[in-house]
Amino acid sequence: MSLSVVFMGTPDFAVPTLSEIIGQGHDVVAVYTRAPKPAGRGMDEQKTPVHKLADRFGIPVFTPRTLRDAAAQADFASLNADVAVVVAYGLILPAPVLDAPALGCLNLHGSLLPRWRGAAPIQRAIMAGDAETGVMVMKMDEGLDTGPVGMVERIAITPDMTAQDLHDRMSVLGADLMVRALAALDRGSLAFSPQAEDGVTYAAKIDKTEARIDWRKPAAEVHNRIRGLSPFPGAWFEADLGKGRERVKVLRASLAEGSGAPGTVLNDTLAIACGEGAVRLVEVQRAGSKAMKAADFLNGAKIGPGTILG
Repeated sequence: MSLSVVFMGTPDFAVPTLSEIIGQGHDVVAVYTRAPKPAGRGMDEQKTPVHKLADRFGIPVFTPRTLRDAAAQADFASLNADVAVVVAYGLILPAPVLDAPALGCLNLHGSLLPRWRGAAPIQRAIMAGDAETGVMVMKMDEGLDTGPVGMVERIAITPDMTAQDLHDRMSVLGADLMVRALAALDRGSLAFSPQAEDGVTYAAKIDKTEARIDWRKPAAEVHNRIRGLSPFPGAWFEADLGKGRERVKVLRASLAEGSGAPGTVLNDTLAIACGEGAVRLVEVQRAGSKAMKAADFLNGAKIGPGTILG
């Protein structure tokens, strides 16, 4: 058996879930995604990754600016879907939309709810130094990620894992989890449990002002910020690389031995002193350049032991 599904999603993270739903034989009657945006030098409109996949399979695509007006809600209801699947869509679903599918709206969320409700659960979990997170299938209500949970898959956050690493792992595991949830929903065996009332935290959207590295912080905190913000927006420092001060993003780092004044380069492998301990820069990116290993960066940058990074 199969379900008629409206899929609602936008970025790369959502693509494996849509692909798996199609592959499992469900009838995707429509895809909702964000409207194309101008991009590139020619400012051609760039469709979202989900939009591009939908086009490949000939699935009708809707890109409303809002779902709060009556016309958009009527269009959604007219699809007569069994269920809506929502993965990083980007628009609020008001009550008439949530109530339209016969079996409700299922959301794939990247945390162990109720921890890290909100916009940036992957980044916030790493930045907080969490050792574990997960993906959950939740039945949506009008709250912010407050609905009951039907299925969960736990994921260990390894010591040097970046937000991109975790994102990629979650997107694949989440796709598998969602199709298992849809199969259970089709059988009438998907049970939902209310979220715990304790342990609620919120994953606020990442602000670019958070990205500047403060070497006065303990090394563990600096390390977590670097990997939690990699690759976007990218934690950064400033330094004089021989042609004036430049901003350099740090995409990968590891904890290191050593101590000194915060921001001091300790050796020729780019170990940097923090408020407590040190971190070693593993992969960096100069403005206008591609990401590179620390050794390659040092070949073109005049940074040596004793240099103070801004």
